[in-house]
Amino acid sequence: MSEKWDGRFLSLATHISGWSKDPSTKVGCVVVGPDREIRSTGFNGFPRGIADTDERLSDRDLKYPLICHAEENAIMHAARIGLALKDCTAYVTWPPCTRCARSLIQAGISEVVIPSGLEIPGRWKEDFERSMALFRESGVVIRTVQS
Repeated sequence: MSEKWDGRFLSLATHISGWSKDPSTKVGCVVVGPDREIRSTGFNGFPRGIADTDERLSDRDLKYPLICHAEENAIMHAARIGLALKDCTAYVTWPPCTRCARSLIQAGISEVVIPSGLEIPGRWKEDFERSMALFRESGVVIRTVQS
């Protein structure tokens, strides 16, 4: 994909991240097919039909077991409407965690693109290192691009 298209899809993922009601973290994902067609999108949030209450969103002990990550939502949306994501590229505004890396690998994503220069909080560094190792071992290409 060209630098121009990478920028466009990361910009779209950033826009979609703004749809999240999570007060602390907003992540967006755009999954793109080989012909630059958008196959699916996702942002972090609760499952359909689950209320986005302030109590749940502001308490990590309540929020974490309920929240779907942006990548998971993109994958589940595609499954819900019967779209394959094999050989697609996922543009994500934040490095995927190991949970999402496993899902992206299993969905057949061939490439993950994230913005360069992100400052990763210490509590996430080990998990992100593991997810990058999973991607490398499984053959999923990881690219960072300037957003």
